[in-house]
Amino acid sequence: MIQAIPHLPMNPHLKGQAEVIQHVRYSEGGQELTLILPWAPGGDRSVMPRAPLIFFVQGSSWHTPNRDFEIPMLSRFAEEGYVVATVSHRSAQDGYPFPAFLEDTKCALRFLRTHTEAYAIDPQKVIAFGTSSGGNTVCLMGLTGDDPELKNGEYEKQSDAVNAVVACFAPTDLPALFEYLKEVPGIRQAMAEYFGKDETCWTEVMRKWSPVFRVNPEKVYPPFILLHGTADPVVPCSQMESLYETLKTAGCDVSAFYVDGAEHEGNFWSPDVRRVIHDWIIRRFPA
Repeated sequence: MIQAIPHLPMNPHLKGQAEVIQHVRYSEGGQELTLILPWAPGGDRSVMPRAPLIFFVQGSSWHTPNRDFEIPMLSRFAEEGYVVATVSHRSAQDGYPFPAFLEDTKCALRFLRTHTEAYAIDPQKVIAFGTSSGGNTVCLMGLTGDDPELKNGEYEKQSDAVNAVVACFAPTDLPALFEYLKEVPGIRQAMAEYFGKDETCWTEVMRKWSPVFRVNPEKVYPPFILLHGTADPVVPCSQMESLYETLKTAGCDVSAFYVDGAEHEGNFWSPDVRRVIHDWIIRRFPA
């Protein structure tokens, strides 16, 4: 070898490398998820240690989530050794009112727990992470683990309980939110898609799928971290405050952060926000 040319070490354990597997069908209804996985030596995941799972639900106004939206951020977790799934669900816009979104995401988690060996997942370390309507979804997942009402007949032997919740700018009190949004053009049509055509049932349905009304002080819940922009024009910051106070009063492990001046998505994602979420996850569930 020519001595003037510098030498660099190789990477025998493929540390810091990740791959994306798209269009993983998790339900007989055709719903899909995308996986971001640490590289396996020789493609053999059986030799890898079981890793925590970050189960991500992108905000979508309870329509069809864009599973690609946060892949750049999520892939960093995979590079650090986490298994990441970003999950789609049925859309209220396509005629699937509440709680179809929650039934689907729970089904996706049970699917992943059924395939822990194939993907080298530690089933006891599931972090549900969501934004906006996805934040509502993961909060409800944290509060309704293994609720028989929300099972759809698939992978029923598996648990759909999660071990931690990260929720960003999440709707938590739907009656208050839709009162705030009542002058937005098209809002009543959207509410009919979400809650059904019978307006007399809307308040009951909204309360049922509002995290603030699902907290039971007699139950034990996973730890929560809540983050919200102080200038959010879509989901007011008071939504985070309501859930934070409700969880705190019930004796839950909950942390919360204001993101100063942040709106909905976009400028919310400062380096400090990403760092706080990253550090909160790795402190509880190191890969």
